[in-house]
Amino acid sequence: MIFLYLFITFFEIGLFGFGGGYGMLSLIQHETVEHWHWLSSSEFTDIVAISQMTPGPIGINSATYCGYTAVSNAGYSSSMAVFGSAVATFALVLPSLILMILISKMFLKYMKTHAVQSVFNGLRPAVVGLLGAATLLLMTPENFSLPTVNPWQFFISCGLFAATFYGTYFLKINPIRMTIYAALAGLVLLY
Repeated sequence: MIFLYLFITFFEIGLFGFGGGYGMLSLIQHETVEHWHWLSSSEFTDIVAISQMTPGPIGINSATYCGYTAVSNAGYSSSMAVFGSAVATFALVLPSLILMILISKMFLKYMKTHAVQSVFNGLRPAVVGLLGAATLLLMTPENFSLPTVNPWQFFISCGLFAATFYGTYFLKINPIRMTIYAALAGLVLLY
């Protein structure tokens, strides 16, 4: 039964996850951690970190790892967990595939119309909101600690966040290079 719920959940996320993978993260977190309790908050944070490090879109990587972990946590074997990851990944991609096939010809014909442009103007703020929600979602005690629990880790994490933002936004440092710098700084300062 978990496979059906995985399919329905990730199909809905794929259907309403505008803005790509980072926009989907808050939806995936809500469904897998809060609604279905398939994952703990720390497991989801680990999944997001792994999804960012592995090649490919973060939404698809997250669905793959969430499907595997959810089925594994439900007590199934590792081969069934692999099937769970395939179900979640397929369900996440399926709505986009269906919608692109259905609207590809019509979109080219009506792309310049006022109605289509209005829809895109309405989607832009929603996408920015979903990306902001994903950012806030990752600002948890598991990632930053708390000033009362571990002040050194909290201030280092906040400093690395601020330095990375400043470096990529204002100094225009390559994000890949900035990620490597932040990872090295985190290793040196936190361990």
